[in-house]
Amino acid sequence: MHNYRPAPVLEALGVCSEDEQLYRALLARPESTTTDLANDTGWPATRIARHLRSLLSLGLASRMPGRPARYFPAVPEAAVELLALRKQAAIVEARVGASVLTAEFRARHDAFTVIRGAEAVAQRFYQAQQCAQDEVLVLDRPPYVVVPVEARRAHGVTYRTIFDMDSLSEPTDLVAARSTGCRMLRDVPLKMLVVDRRMALLPTSHDVIVELGPSSLLDGLLRLFELLWHQGSPLSPTPSDGPLSFEDQQLLSLAAAGLTDQAIARRLGVAQRTVERRMQRILRALDATTRFQAGLRAGQRGLLV
Repeated sequence: MHNYRPAPVLEALGVCSEDEQLYRALLARPESTTTDLANDTGWPATRIARHLRSLLSLGLASRMPGRPARYFPAVPEAAVELLALRKQAAIVEARVGASVLTAEFRARHDAFTVIRGAEAVAQRFYQAQQCAQDEVLVLDRPPYVVVPVEARRAHGVTYRTIFDMDSLSEPTDLVAARSTGCRMLRDVPLKMLVVDRRMALLPTSHDVIVELGPSSLLDGLLRLFELLWHQGSPLSPTPSDGPLSFEDQQLLSLAAAGLTDQAIARRLGVAQRTVERRMQRILRALDATTRFQAGLRAGQRGLLV
């Protein structure tokens, strides 16, 4: 006869598979004695007693008065809620302990740590973003040996990314960047990821990063990011009732950033001749004679994106 055993569902809450198996047996027959449970599970009495003690300590069962001793299972919904609350409390306690350990580590070492190895680097970037609670700041530039640092996002965390123009070499790159509300800048000076303004990761090569904790250097890097952010060109689309369509505003923004017609055409996925023709239309719409003049007038009227 096939002995079917359902997959465990309480392991994530710290309940071992055998404890859960005995708990299921109690759910099937409440008010069981140890003899009843031994018959139902085929376990020896010593094994039953050991796991009953575990269920009692976890709050998954209670002992009824009288003899022989009988055991009653906790209602699953209430029991799981209690286990989840305990798990959350343990996580909070672990985080507090981790902050203490981090403080001790920083006290014994410099404000930075060097992490080596491509696998360790990728794992640290992933961990840093998953632990983010409020904000992640990114300076993004090529070359890419592994996936870009912003490839994995933590849910509910605000990202601000400054892309180097060379990062947006394809039209699809530009669309993806624009959808995230990022900014674009020529010659971003370095790669950087900052989590919650308390920790920064600075790649120095494809398999080496420097992790920087709270320090005057981190404060300086945060100020650098804000300066670059204000210098960058926004990529988020904004509705316009002016003489330029969004596509025209996008083209003019790229031109104002210093890109050639050929580079603009490559980023927008159109022919260079199309860029030249649209630029002439933009000059007429703004009553400008040069691109520089058009950029100034568009900027004054809030038409650059």
